[in-house]
This record gives sequence, C-alpha cells and structure tokens, in this order.
Amino acid sequence: MYILLPLLLLFQLPPMIIFDFTPDADLTNWRTVDDTVMGGVSEGSFGLSEDGHGLYTGHVSLDNNGGFSSLRYRMPGTRIDGFTKAVIRLKGDGRAYQFRTKTNEDHRHSYVYNFQTSGEWEEVEIELRAMKPQWRGRRLDREDYPAEVLSEVAILIGNKQEEDFRLELDWIRLE
Repeated sequence: MYILLPLLLLFQLPPMIIFDFTPDADLTNWRTVDDTVMGGVSEGSFGLSEDGHGLYTGHVSLDNNGGFSSLRYRMPGTRIDGFTKAVIRLKGDGRAYQFRTKTNEDHRHSYVYNFQTSGEWEEVEIELRAMKPQWRGRRLDREDYPAEVLSEVAILIGNKQEEDFRLELDWIRLE
C-alpha cells in the first residue's frame, strides 16, 4: 500500500486542453444555439475579445416560450478515461450558467453541471462523474456522465428570466 500511492502519483495524467482562447484562436467549431430553434427570440453571439478571450454575450428572452442561449464546441469523439474533472477559467457576470457535455454529438441528451459566476476571473471545477443527464431541462433516468468519451462541450444560460449576459472564457481543460 505504501508503494502503490507514490506509483499512482507518478502516473497522473497531464491536463488535456479542450480549448485555449488566444488572440489567434480558430473559433470554427464553436457555435451559438438559441431558443430560436423552438420559436423563441433569445440571441447569443460569440467571438474573441480584444484580449483574446472567448466572449459570449447576448440577451435571453422569455417571449414565445423561449428562455435560453447556448454556446457549443464540437470535436471528434475523444477518449477521456482517467480524467476526473473539467476546469474552466472564466469571468462571468454574476449569473448562473450550465456546463454541458455529450458523449456523442447525435445524442439528444447532455450531461449537466450548474455553476454560479462571481463577476471576477475564477476557475470553475466540475467533477465529471457528478454531471447529471438532461434533455430539454428535464432530468433523465440514466446513469451520470461516464467520463469515457467527450464529443461536445457547451455552456448554457437559461435562468427562467429575461436577462442580458456576458461571459469571458480563457481556457477549458480536463484534469
């Protein structure tokens, strides 16, 4: 037992960068999906700030039964065995958001973790296996995120209220 612990520490995986926002970052695989897909009128936009951070801004409207905006990053399905948490360095606006993952881009459901921003630069840590399966805001009777394959990460705002939002992203990684 005494020998096993140092050996486990020796084989700890280095962080896996999912995305690092820099002034020359390629945002091709990022897109916003708003409640307009269901008849709503919310609007989100995404680009790079002058400092090279990802800048996600917009307005969530409750008109026409709307109420959400999301930012999604798709990637080829990637094995993530051995990683236990996602960490996002961000600066929010004091509002609540969701971090969402998918194991397959064709799945309708996502695995969700809710977090509150402070208005300052911070690192949000998310235990991957504690993420809950949801579809259209409803909890599903399925196992929690298995943390084996990752094909999409997303950030969603949908607090059941009309509001403007602003979220800056520095990086997203797995540890």
